[in-house]
Amino acid sequence: MKKNSKAKIAATYALALYEAAISKKNAEAVFEDVEKLRSIILNEPQIIKYLANPLWNNASKMEALGDIAQKTGLGNETLECLDVIAENRRFAELPLILDEFMHIYYAKNGIAEVKVVSAKKLSAAQSGRLQKKMETRLGRKVLLHNEVDAGILGGLRVMYGSEMIDASLEDKLNRLEIVMKGGL
Repeated sequence: MKKNSKAKIAATYALALYEAAISKKNAEAVFEDVEKLRSIILNEPQIIKYLANPLWNNASKMEALGDIAQKTGLGNETLECLDVIAENRRFAELPLILDEFMHIYYAKNGIAEVKVVSAKKLSAAQSGRLQKKMETRLGRKVLLHNEVDAGILGGLRVMYGSEMIDASLEDKLNRLEIVMKGGL
């Protein structure tokens, strides 16, 4: 239940940030800021631990954020959102807030997020062909998220929205096992 409440908190902050960006006609710039922040957090996860630590006061946290903002050129809407996050002591949820903002941005701009699981990393050509096929199927722009899972043995597992196409070797072997046991 705790995870669900964190997701709701993240969604609330992300939506507020998106709406502020839209009202100021600055959504693309905020999107770029969010991408920068996500990259920094992925490369240096200890930043979130520092910012979420209750032993450090908000003034020093804001100073650290100011340094990051200056180095990366974050815009005012993003900084105002970070100020609110700091005041409400929600830095632990910052990665979730940034991820949720990205999902909202993609949904509002007609971009479908498609998760692709493969046994090995797809080549650029394979990703390109799959992206074109999914764009044709869904009738809108597609953003592929490729995840590698050697456990599927081969083939692909494609997930978008509530739909899944499972063309993995693992799934085919599982079906064969059921048939051999007389399950179908």
